[in-house]
Amino acid sequence: MAEEEGFEKAHHHEEEEGEKKKKEMMMSPWEQHSAVISIPRYDYNAPSSLLHHSLSGFLITCTIKREKSATKEAISILDKYVGSCSNADSGNLDNSDDNAAAKRRKICPEDVQDGETETASNNSGKTGGTCLSPVMPDTNLDRGHVLSLVKLTRSGLLLFTFPRNTPADTVGIVSNIMESVESGISKSPLWCHRIFPIQETCSLNEKELQTVVSKLVFQFMNDKQHKVSHPVKFAVGYNRRGIEETELKIVKDTSNGSDKFALLDRNKCFGVVAAAVKSAVSDSVVDLKSPEFSVLVELLPLSGVPNASLVVAVSVLPQNLVNTKPRLCIKALVSDSKAKGGKH
Repeated sequence: MAEEEGFEKAHHHEEEEGEKKKKEMMMSPWEQHSAVISIPRYDYNAPSSLLHHSLSGFLITCTIKREKSATKEAISILDKYVGSCSNADSGNLDNSDDNAAAKRRKICPEDVQDGETETASNNSGKTGGTCLSPVMPDTNLDRGHVLSLVKLTRSGLLLFTFPRNTPADTVGIVSNIMESVESGISKSPLWCHRIFPIQETCSLNEKELQTVVSKLVFQFMNDKQHKVSHPVKFAVGYNRRGIEETELKIVKDTSNGSDKFALLDRNKCFGVVAAAVKSAVSDSVVDLKSPEFSVLVELLPLSGVPNASLVVAVSVLPQNLVNTKPRLCIKALVSDSKAKGGKH
């Protein structure tokens, strides 16, 4: 009798396992992936770090009111090219998780509600949690390196940053992602529209911006992979993302005539960046139609920082990563026709 009961239990367990595997096979790859990926908590130390240090990372545009799905999707994409992905409470590298990452995926405690209407601007949570996956190590980074998820004040945006002093070829990573999508090796993302590779960040003031731009232009020109003509043709793009005209007026009214916010003016910022490029490459001219490299400046709408503290992300990008029409910007991961289904 006992043997029969044991046989029935084993048979029942096998049936359950079979049903589970059958259900997984019926799920789409993305559904299977989303079932094991959970949203990491925000790193609330990151905004303060951005005020005092230059960081690299990725600024991602996504469908509004789908930030939760976009975050999961972004993690799955970046995992393949960056390695392990985490919000890293201390902001330091944690190589002790390498072996664990190779064996299993650690699920991160979610920091948002289940409803998809929860946006990036009103998500709340506490620091903590990691998100590691058993992926092949990137050529530029070890799996011990981690990314922080930074809270922003605007919907439709995601910001991931590397810890301080972490070497990362963000431009190369985004280039590989785009090539994979364009060649059909990877499917087009559903929620993430554009991934802007952040080479460096700085405070929005003339001195720091000129220093960062000159440095990045020098690096670009010294890279033998980039073939340029003479004079070198370049373009400048400036996106005050998240700063509405009413907010600009408030900032200017409270500045008491100070030039601290002068670079919020597009023409002023363009002039500063162009001068920095000229100082790095004297034989250079502005060409908005077919630039050989583009300097893109993105204002970051950071949460939890004083209104007077403005931080920008800066990158010098080759022509294959940008579109010049209808405006200068990073190329989209999906075609415009596919992206029309959601606001972005």
